[in-house]
Amino acid sequence: ASSPDEEWPEAEKAEKLARGAALKWASGVFYRPEKLEGLGHYRRRETQRNSSIQSRLKSTVQSYLEGVSAGLEQLRSAAQEVQSVCQDLGAARWALLDSTDHFQGLQQMRELMEEHVQLASVVQVLPQIFSVQEVFSHILHLLHGQHLLEAHVELMMVEQLRDDILSQLHLRGLSSAQATVLSYFSGLQELNESLAKQLWDIVGSSLRLVREDPVLFVTAVRIIEREEKIDDTLLLEATFLPPGRPKGWRQKFYQVLQDTITGARFQAPRMAAEGPGLAKHLAALQKDIVSELRVVKDLMVQCVPAHYNILSVCTATFHQALSSHLQEILREDLDKQGLFLLLEWALRVYHSPDMMGHPDLLPEVDVSALDPLMSSELMDQTERRYVMKVKASVFEWMQRTLEVEFKEWFREEEPETDHQGFFQSALPAIVMQMLNENIQVASLITDSLQQKIYNMALEELEAFLGRLREALVQCGKEHQQDRAVPKYYISYLLAVLNNNLALSNSVSSLHPDTACREVPASLQAALDRMQKKATQLLLEELLLDLQPLCLQLPSRKWLSGSQLVGSMCEVIDKYAKNFSRVRKPVFTLLLAESELLVASQYLRALLQRKMVCKSREERGQLCHCLLQDATQLRELFCGLGLDRSQQSLEAVFALRELICLKDPTLLSLEVLGFITKYPDVSDEHISTLLDIRGDVSKEVRHVVLEMMAQHPQVLPEGYRPIFSTILVPVPELPFCLRKGKCA
Repeated sequence: ASSPDEEWPEAEKAEKLARGAALKWASGVFYRPEKLEGLGHYRRRETQRNSSIQSRLKSTVQSYLEGVSAGLEQLRSAAQEVQSVCQDLGAARWALLDSTDHFQGLQQMRELMEEHVQLASVVQVLPQIFSVQEVFSHILHLLHGQHLLEAHVELMMVEQLRDDILSQLHLRGLSSAQATVLSYFSGLQELNESLAKQLWDIVGSSLRLVREDPVLFVTAVRIIEREEKIDDTLLLEATFLPPGRPKGWRQKFYQVLQDTITGARFQAPRMAAEGPGLAKHLAALQKDIVSELRVVKDLMVQCVPAHYNILSVCTATFHQALSSHLQEILREDLDKQGLFLLLEWALRVYHSPDMMGHPDLLPEVDVSALDPLMSSELMDQTERRYVMKVKASVFEWMQRTLEVEFKEWFREEEPETDHQGFFQSALPAIVMQMLNENIQVASLITDSLQQKIYNMALEELEAFLGRLREALVQCGKEHQQDRAVPKYYISYLLAVLNNNLALSNSVSSLHPDTACREVPASLQAALDRMQKKATQLLLEELLLDLQPLCLQLPSRKWLSGSQLVGSMCEVIDKYAKNFSRVRKPVFTLLLAESELLVASQYLRALLQRKMVCKSREERGQLCHCLLQDATQLRELFCGLGLDRSQQSLEAVFALRELICLKDPTLLSLEVLGFITKYPDVSDEHISTLLDIRGDVSKEVRHVVLEMMAQHPQVLPEGYRPIFSTILVPVPELPFCLRKGKCA
């Protein structure tokens, strides 16, 4: 047999741990000799402690032993009871096996019981089934009397009866019998349709009813909510869905309300989409929409459940219907007034305190969260259509203005003058007022539309200047055929120059941005072309009056002291007095161009007629005449206000110096200075001058021309050509015989 220590190794381990703990405690207590005096005390205490522990252990073991004994007794009793139950179950099993035949009889009884229950249920509902047709008649009578709540209660009862029967048939798989039930209850569909029709008529008149008789509208909403609850319940059960379910009457309520709003007010007659009719139509829409939204906000909201969000629904419906309605109107060929009305109404009026921002609607009505009334694409398309209409109108007005202006040029009286005496006409004021008004009107809509109109205005003004220039050319042609027509040709040319200057000064004021006043380059070029053409026609008139006098230059008569230049001065002075009727910038330009014309014509006459001096005395006489004429002309233009530095007559003085030079050998040096000052002088011009002197040898001529070839000139920037416009005649070649020598 094994020892107790082998059977209980934990006891041995516990004893060792206890001994170790005791030794540790004793060594800690008796580590000094004087502590040994209390050894007896510690022994007694530990002895008492051990005795107490042992007694507790004995008590615990005793209680455990008693519990084990009671448990064994209970197990013994339970085993006996289990054995008894097994015997009873065996007996019951044999009894059941003996009663199988009796159970078959019970099954038949069960089937009879179920049939009895079904028949009892049918018997209970038979009175209701037999009274269905009578109930149908009563419901119809209630509907005719608009007792909708009572009618709906009875209708729900009949529907419930039908649905219960159909549900039972469905559970038992008797689908063939459902058709009979549906046929018997076929009147329900007609009653439902009659009730629904009355409900939708009420909803269609809801905006009127909430003001006159809200009870009827509230009744309709209550019926709709009842049906919604029935739909929700049936959909949640999801076992059997009766025919006609779900009805979805709440959704139908929204649809009818939206159709009523859309159809009643947004079907404008075709004739109302143009002119004053459109303005009246939009004003009526504005008034009706505000009025009806106020009714919804103040009255209808109180008649429906909060989850209907009826104000938001109506606001969105009005907004969407109005957006579609504006698109329909825009499909018409509207004039510019109609397009402007729509743009202003959609962007300004719609959001203003007069409509959707009305104090009576805020803050509940808020269309800022909705899509724009007109999309950005539609807005841009409409703006472009408006610009095209305005463009056509501007073109028509400008064309009429041009026609009137052209007729005025042929009047038998001078043009109008301003308070300073300058010639003018109403053309600049009319044109600028028309363009400025259209730009200002566009600013009431959007900045983008204003910019589009501004760009169009500049394009039309540029095109108008082109047509005005063509008209001026036509007038000039008619004047060439008969200089007496128009009678005041020069005066009207001066008025055209003043008008052109007025347009040029006013163009910058059209720009929407006051900080940006630049005139586009193409428009400035058109203004410059207009001014140049009018100036050209004036100079042509001056030239026609000067040509008879220039034809007499140079001549022997002129050398002998003729008053040709005096006559020229009289002509120039007469034109200068006319030029004084234009404003200073143009007046100075006309003086400068006239002076250049006079100088070039004088030089052209001198170079083209080739008067050759036969002697020094004649050359001196020529120089004297040149000096006298140039001085007289220069003083004239200085007296008219043209500075000497701006005059081209200095070329006559320089040319005179070449002719008056006494030593021909110094000509190359003088010519070099001359071509440096006037780089547009050609070899032919210099050869002609040398011919006029009459004392230049071939060698000197060759040296001069060689020097010019070695010093080619380039026209500096800003140089006003004078000699390049003068053509000198080609020298005639001597006639030679075939075999002879040329002289």
